[in-house]
Amino acid sequence: MNDFNGVTLHTLLENANIGVVIHRWDTSVVYANPTALRLLRLSHDQIIGKTAMDPQWRFIDEASHPLPYDNFPVSLVKRFKAPLSNEILGVIDSIKLTPTWFMVNAYPEFAKEIDDSFIIVTFNDISDQKNLFSFSEIVDNAQDVIIVTEADNIDKPLGPRIVYVNKAFELLTGYSKAEVVGETPRILQGKDTDIEELARIKKALANKEAINTTILNYSKTGHPYWLNINIFPLKNKYGEVTHFAALERDVTSEKYYAEQLESKNKALKEIKENLEGIIHKKTQELHDTNKKLYHHAYFDLLTKIPNRRSFTEQAIKQFSRGKREKLYVLTGLLDIDFFKKVNDAYGHDVGDLVLKEVAQIFPSFFRREDVYGRFGGEEFAFCILISEQDKAFEICERLREKVAHKAIELGDSTKLSITVSIGATVTFDDEDAKLEEEIRRADIALYEAKNSGRNRICINNR
Repeated sequence: MNDFNGVTLHTLLENANIGVVIHRWDTSVVYANPTALRLLRLSHDQIIGKTAMDPQWRFIDEASHPLPYDNFPVSLVKRFKAPLSNEILGVIDSIKLTPTWFMVNAYPEFAKEIDDSFIIVTFNDISDQKNLFSFSEIVDNAQDVIIVTEADNIDKPLGPRIVYVNKAFELLTGYSKAEVVGETPRILQGKDTDIEELARIKKALANKEAINTTILNYSKTGHPYWLNINIFPLKNKYGEVTHFAALERDVTSEKYYAEQLESKNKALKEIKENLEGIIHKKTQELHDTNKKLYHHAYFDLLTKIPNRRSFTEQAIKQFSRGKREKLYVLTGLLDIDFFKKVNDAYGHDVGDLVLKEVAQIFPSFFRREDVYGRFGGEEFAFCILISEQDKAFEICERLREKVAHKAIELGDSTKLSITVSIGATVTFDDEDAKLEEEIRRADIALYEAKNSGRNRICINNR
């Protein structure tokens, strides 16, 4: 995209701390700033020109369900011709086991002709926040009393003013939030409140320092209670102290019955800590299990490459992309020759090793935009776009040779060599071409390659 409104805008986008991707109205990408490339883990060449239908996009919703193409942010803006605000979605790929979560905003930039319009998508990484509990909910429902005051006007009679109290404060003091916000903590003090402790607190506040103390306060009805208070400064992004937070715990019982309750409190504390540790451990285990289950839904457990489900979903998109971009679609099935003999001669552990070694070839052989996966048993599948039909045999031949040249070490200095047979089809701009039919035709070609002596290629052209 070359028609930015001046160099300043381009510089701003290039240095922005949020990802910015600009689509044409047909959803093809014309610009992505450096932050977008970093967050999506893509290069400039891997994203420019790609459309929303490109198989590299693997989005999930907040429930971790695959996001249909029609629900992509750019698709929603295009469909409704209206902005999209604060949409949360995840991105998965083969680089990371866990999804990356983004907060996405998108809006249309209309031109006189709708086809000349653009869709601007901005996003930032919220993975850390997505995995945390709501801070405000935790604070508001904490068992300990929490008070936040301004840090200014320490010496004035009306300062420092209270700006926040939680529910525990209301329960303990009898004051509602509406009654104390704007007031000073002095509203809680009375005749027996320790003047020396108050002076110590004032000195710490004046010096912008933290302090821990125990002091006597009074409820709205005049009932006295002891509080252990931990006061600490809150700073803004410039390092300036703007507020003080006080975490307060009612220690009245402890104050009067410390010796009698010390042993019981210690035991209860240990039980609480153990339970919290167990709950934390079990919660983490469940979280980790859920992550693995989601990964297993799209990746083969043995070979660690995409499984049949993942291959099928992405290959269907390849056919659509091939039609749009006027490219040939090469669909192939690769089968390990005499695999049963390997299992019979060496055992299933070696058979599994052979499957894993063959699978390791695919990520390095194919491009990022190509689609491949374990199709079942000793059979693998691939679906790629090529510019010329004649390249189909060359690609399949290079793949066959790469497998044939791989020596598999069995651990006892024995090296095992294997061969594969490949059956493939090539289609071009065919409205009737469907993945299921092309797989069937590739399987026929594979059968012919097997019957012709194995370790060879057969292409079933239309």
